[in-house]
Amino acid sequence: MPTYDQDKFHFGFVLGADISYVTIRPISDLTRHNFDTTFIPDILPMPDSAKVLSVTSTPAIGFVISIVGNMRMGDNFDLRFIPSLAFGDRQLVYTIETYKNQSHSILNITKDVPSTYVNIPLEVKFKSDRYGNFRAYLLGGGQYTLDLASQAKKREQRNSDQKIVKFNANDFYVEAGVGCDFYNEWFKLGLEVKMMYGLMDELKRENNLYTNSIESLKSKIFQFSVSFE
Repeated sequence: MPTYDQDKFHFGFVLGADISYVTIRPISDLTRHNFDTTFIPDILPMPDSAKVLSVTSTPAIGFVISIVGNMRMGDNFDLRFIPSLAFGDRQLVYTIETYKNQSHSILNITKDVPSTYVNIPLEVKFKSDRYGNFRAYLLGGGQYTLDLASQAKKREQRNSDQKIVKFNANDFYVEAGVGCDFYNEWFKLGLEVKMMYGLMDELKRENNLYTNSIESLKSKIFQFSVSFE
């Protein structure tokens, strides 16, 4: 395919896996802040008060499928539009100290936050010169993300006895990555590693100890993908 890169437009699809992280900044007086019963929605038996000792997140693996639209801007630059659908879960782990009748206990409570993302990215791809059937590249760009599952009513109904931690539906990311293309007889195969950093606080505030103990919560995603163009 010696003239492949001379075409103005290319199209294809992407299959990938990602690891989602959450960067959590707790409130400054986290371990000194007492929550009374009005802020404790689902801890039974109901304590008189509680403190959140720590909030952590565990990474979760998901997958993504995308459609590729590639426009040639020059010998070494492309503009890429790659709308995608991504699936994944995130977990928040709270360590909580509860107080009742002058006694106290330590609880670990895990909140699962499933997500279904519609991603709308725009990227600039800087390509090296082609060496035989191989070409390396760098990319950078940004994307708008809509989380379809962040506040789903069905999830509330299934877990009516538990308080659901929700994320806001909208976010913006900056992204950077590296990859390489292999030219085959019938298609071009790409291997890519990319990092995406969320810019907005994703946590939906609902005035309970799960949300009031966090100052800000932002997403970070590590993605490996294979493209066929």
